[in-house]
Amino acid sequence: MAKEKTKQSEAEQARAEQESAELDLAAGEFSTFAMEDAADRKFTRIAFIVALVVHAGLFILKFPELAAQDAEKRKQKVYVVQQVRFRPPPPEQKQEIPKARAKKVPIPDPTPDEPEPIRLEEEIEEEIELPTDDIIFGIPEGPPPSEPSGPIHVGGDMNPPVKINAPQPQYTEIARKARIQGVVIVQAIIDKEGNVTSVKLLKGLPMGLDTAALDAIKRWKFEPATLADGRPVAVYYTLTVNFQLQ
Repeated sequence: MAKEKTKQSEAEQARAEQESAELDLAAGEFSTFAMEDAADRKFTRIAFIVALVVHAGLFILKFPELAAQDAEKRKQKVYVVQQVRFRPPPPEQKQEIPKARAKKVPIPDPTPDEPEPIRLEEEIEEEIELPTDDIIFGIPEGPPPSEPSGPIHVGGDMNPPVKINAPQPQYTEIARKARIQGVVIVQAIIDKEGNVTSVKLLKGLPMGLDTAALDAIKRWKFEPATLADGRPVAVYYTLTVNFQLQ
């Protein structure tokens, strides 16, 4: 029993010593932290004072320059605007119409001792006869507009071509089996007689459908496009062929 009590007291003493050491360590760490915090505060205060002194010195050095620049900006420039004087145009001189001079015709003087009389002979102006027919003033009509040398695009006052006969293209067997559908877009040239003379593929379909559409469009017949005065003209015209399975 005595040994057990001795061991227990030793354990308690060791535990007390360990707790005391931990407290001492914590106290040392806290004091170290307090010293570091005090040093940081001191350094911050010194840095703030140095920065304040530097800014004050810069302000003292730069303030006169800033004041001088501000004074120069406040000075307003005065511009003197001289009014430009234009000379008035010279007055128009009226054209004087020369008067007809009178011819002096001497008359034989029966009395040479007396001064001879002078007769003034006036010139007689010839009268110009104006035609009695009514005179019509106006602007003559210009020549008719020239006919275009080649095909033109439909627009303005033109009348577009009208489809008369349009046989439908045949569906190719391979496209029918593949169930290909869609629209083929073609730009065609329609001449003055309404015939399709040239075709250009703009959007096609695979498996021979675009070729079938071009072959069919070449056989189409139209009423030709006409100008505003009714004259037929060759035009570029966009045509579409719709391939749709039933």
